[in-house]
Amino acid sequence: MRTIDDLDLAGKRVLVRSDLNVPLDDGKITDDGRIRASLPTIEALRERGARVVVCAHLGRPKGEAKPEFSLAPVAARLGELLGTEVAFAADTAGESARATVDGLADGQVALLENLRFEPGETSKDDAERGAFADRLAALADAYVGDGFGAVHRKHASVFDVPARLPHAAGGLIATEVGVLRRLTDDVERPYAVVLGGSKVSDKLGVIDNLLGKADRILIGGGMVFTFLKAQGHEVGKSLLEEDQLDTVRAYLARAEENGVEFVLPVDVVAATAFSADAEHDVVAADAIPADRLGLDIGPESGKLFAERLADARTVFWNGPMGVFELAPYANGTRAVAQGLIDSGAFTVVGGGDSAAAVRTLGFDENAFSHISTGGGASLEYLEGKTLPGLQALED
Repeated sequence: MRTIDDLDLAGKRVLVRSDLNVPLDDGKITDDGRIRASLPTIEALRERGARVVVCAHLGRPKGEAKPEFSLAPVAARLGELLGTEVAFAADTAGESARATVDGLADGQVALLENLRFEPGETSKDDAERGAFADRLAALADAYVGDGFGAVHRKHASVFDVPARLPHAAGGLIATEVGVLRRLTDDVERPYAVVLGGSKVSDKLGVIDNLLGKADRILIGGGMVFTFLKAQGHEVGKSLLEEDQLDTVRAYLARAEENGVEFVLPVDVVAATAFSADAEHDVVAADAIPADRLGLDIGPESGKLFAERLADARTVFWNGPMGVFELAPYANGTRAVAQGLIDSGAFTVVGGGDSAAAVRTLGFDENAFSHISTGGGASLEYLEGKTLPGLQALED
């Protein structure tokens, strides 16, 4: 996979596919982690004298130009972080985009409007997607793929544009791939995997693949109640995927056959309602009252998980242990994050909600070996899938 060091980019228009899909609240960015992660590649291109044309998506506007999904706030924040003005195109590959790009001098930066305002970006029709890719490619002399959070999507800006221009991987993608190889190819053991989040179905592929690779798998979050139910326990009104019970039972059996340790919570925080103000208590994991729902792993489970991480040399964590956004249900996620830090292992936080939790709960990001910018992409890589965006950069 080529890097930007392999291309002569001075004076060239370089289209950079970044991941700037940040959370917004009433037009204000609430977490700029992905913008900050995009800075090193953009700055490296500026230093090489490139004319940097950044493109990205935000949310799911489904092919329509919706003001609430505009990248205008992102352009402003990107300019603040770079310490230079970032020109903003009012469209993605139209008249404004062409004029904005034409106005760039060497070392200057522009951001195009939301890629997903264009139906061709996400189209499953090769011709429609290709036509949009043609328009995007016409804005540039070279392409740099740096949006790791989108490489598992067969989208025009990720998959089709690289085929039309000299291309290379940006620093962020190169780093992410290097980290993921340490989780798959030459793993330092013991290798522990912590999985949380709401649904088992979101993690089926990665659990299936890791049953042959990990030494132990720790399960928390909303998905744990399907595991507890599969063991015959009452889970009350907790989140449950009835259609996955047989699959989960099969995973537990395979884990035992393969010598993979499955670690489930021994207690949970069970509440009368999904609310920070609801009555809540710590109960045994096998004795959740029928009228309550579990919203976090309990304190003894937090200690247990930390103990099972203490001797690990490699840890991958994807998914919070509870509803960390609500203070009464944040302690399980906090315990796991601290457990990763205390282990001294090579620790990878797998993007998405886990990365947001680390920042929301006030942890120093540098205390972890790597915080991924792409939760879904990380999981699909660990499932062993071919990621279209990486495949396009390797061709």
